[in-house]
Amino acid sequence: MPAFGALVAEPLFLLADSAIVGRLGTEPLGGLGVAGQALATAVYLFVFLAYGTTAAVARQVGAGNLRAAVRQGIDGMWLALALGAVLVAVALPLVPWIVEVFGANAVVAPYAETYLRISLFGIPGMLVILAGTGVLRGLQDARTPLQVSVGSFGLNLVLNALFVLVLGWGIAGSAWGTVIAQNAGAAVYVVTVLRGARRHGAPVRPSRTGLRAAATAGVHLLIRTLALRLVLIVGTAIAARMGTGETAAYPVSFQVWTLLAFAHDAVAIAGQSITGRYLGAGDAPGARAATRRMVEWGLLGGVVFAVGLLVARPWLPALFTADPGVRELLLTALVLVAVQQPIAGVVFVLDGVLIGAGDMRYLAATTLIATVVFLPAALAAYRLDAGLVGLWLAIGLWMLTRLITLGLRARGDAWLVTGAVRD
Repeated sequence: MPAFGALVAEPLFLLADSAIVGRLGTEPLGGLGVAGQALATAVYLFVFLAYGTTAAVARQVGAGNLRAAVRQGIDGMWLALALGAVLVAVALPLVPWIVEVFGANAVVAPYAETYLRISLFGIPGMLVILAGTGVLRGLQDARTPLQVSVGSFGLNLVLNALFVLVLGWGIAGSAWGTVIAQNAGAAVYVVTVLRGARRHGAPVRPSRTGLRAAATAGVHLLIRTLALRLVLIVGTAIAARMGTGETAAYPVSFQVWTLLAFAHDAVAIAGQSITGRYLGAGDAPGARAATRRMVEWGLLGGVVFAVGLLVARPWLPALFTADPGVRELLLTALVLVAVQQPIAGVVFVLDGVLIGAGDMRYLAATTLIATVVFLPAALAAYRLDAGLVGLWLAIGLWMLTRLITLGLRARGDAWLVTGAVRD
């Protein structure tokens, strides 16, 4: 539950910005949307900082090496800071090009460039937050990340209201408010981890070996993340080419899918931490038993979400559109979203379990396989004029492929590598 709260709190940053910037007019709001997508993409690509750190720290905790666990987490945070600095240095001169790539027109572009240019200085803080979250989750602490997320969101809301509505700084004020809130959250993580280092006698300077281990795990998780991102981008692009109704209905149906994914991912994050701890302690039977229990939770959650969505389905489209054609498309799409939830529940859990086991290479390979299966299926849906039904069936095939590949791995023993460090 704390992991779910932290996951939901993060998207509230952009929602708070949107609510306040929307008072400035349509053009600033459009600029925020473009810049927000660029920033979200950057952060999404580096989510491995949280996942890889969780797995490594949890193993050391299971082995009883709290000093090494904190040390591992500190290396992950150093890597995050270094990557953030490089990203800022590379992206700042490219801001106009990035804004153009993300589709800003001539009216919206100046606002998007202003917001993005300032917000880039929050990227190192956001990456440190990702790594710090991984440290605390690996230490079996899910409550502190929730508290930091809620606190950062509250600070962001107050500062944005002050800078934009009271001081009149415009969209730049919204960007500065977010940057300050993000870096404040990062500072809390740094202080928390430094206290842990002092308590357990762990050095705080970066270790070349630790940085190399964090980066190596990150490469495979980055490949996995890029493959997942490709599916999202291609799905949106194909829906946009199907027609106006599909262009409007697909993002809504996908947002419903994403909201439910946050709940599934909360169990998956628990799976990362719990699996790493058991394997670090040398308890392979315990890791398998915990996996079985979490799969049951994932399947149960998927069934509950499916039933709940089917019950709410007749009323949901009216919340988003008054267009009868779009409503009809949504009614059909939501059935397919609901049907996929039990599969999604198990897939998310197994993904988290294998991340916790440090089985990154297998995850990268099988996610690529699932993406290769999805791409021709999605293209066929477009060519055959199958509409959203065809596109959601392609997504369902993608999820089914992931279920099969992850399920086969979980049934075997190759992922059950015990010890404080996975070789």
